[in-house]
Parts: sequence; structure tokens; C-alpha cells
Amino acid sequence: MEPLSAAMFVFGLILLGVSWVLLLQVSFEDDYTWGLTTLFLPPLAYLYGCFAWDKAKESLYFAVGGWLLLILSFA
Repeated sequence: MEPLSAAMFVFGLILLGVSWVLLLQVSFEDDYTWGLTTLFLPPLAYLYGCFAWDKAKESLYFAVGGWLLLILSFA
């Protein structure tokens, strides 16, 4: 793996982790059950983010950026 691809991969993973932590915080502030769902079922957390767009849009932007970096690192 090229050094630039490796850096993009690592930063993409970091952005995905940050987005999940932000979404975890927002979902626990909103509702306890959504917080537990976010904690134990991370893919459903992004479904919550789509329904609560006004509260969770920042974390979804981080997630999209992370996925873009991951995809670009393999291209």
C-alpha cells in the first residue's frame, strides 16, 4: 500500500470513529434507547442519524468524509 493510501485509510478510520462517538453522544442526549442502540448496533446508529438529521448532521458529515477517504484509499 502506498504511503498516501495508507494515510487516507487511517484518517478515514479516525473520522468514522469520531463520527460514531459524536452520534453516540447525540443519541444518548435525545433518548436512552437510541443511545443503547447506537452503542450496541452501530449500523443502526446511522439510521437514527438520518431520522434526527437536525441533531446528528455533524456526525453524519464526519461519517461521509471517513467513507470517502476509505474508498479513495483503495482506488
